[in-house]
Amino acid sequence: MESLSKPSERFTRGLETRRKVLGDAYVDRALESATDFSWDMQVLTTEWCWDATWNRPGLDHRSRSLVNLGMLAALNRPHEFKVHVRGALNNGLTPDEIKEVLLQIGAYCGVPTAMDCFRLAAEVLDEN
Repeated sequence: MESLSKPSERFTRGLETRRKVLGDAYVDRALESATDFSWDMQVLTTEWCWDATWNRPGLDHRSRSLVNLGMLAALNRPHEFKVHVRGALNNGLTPDEIKEVLLQIGAYCGVPTAMDCFRLAAEVLDEN
């Protein structure tokens, strides 16, 4: 759904980053499934998360992926965790590096959280 007559520069920049990290298919599904009710959330996410945050200097996308995996695990957000495992792979993290993040999640968020994250990450890794 494209209710914007002309996307903002922030939206355009954020959309480019969002596609780079998450892939065209995922982003296309998210945008195409947006309704009049949910479109503003897509705009906010794209402008705020993907441009104003992900495109800031100071951390590269690879580092931001590491941070996101830890935060999403701690927040118990399994859907977004899987999305960002894919993003981490797109940003150059290796399965071994993701494994190390998951082990650290176990130490700081608890073994049950890490076990869930290992299962979720394995689903993504098996798809690749």
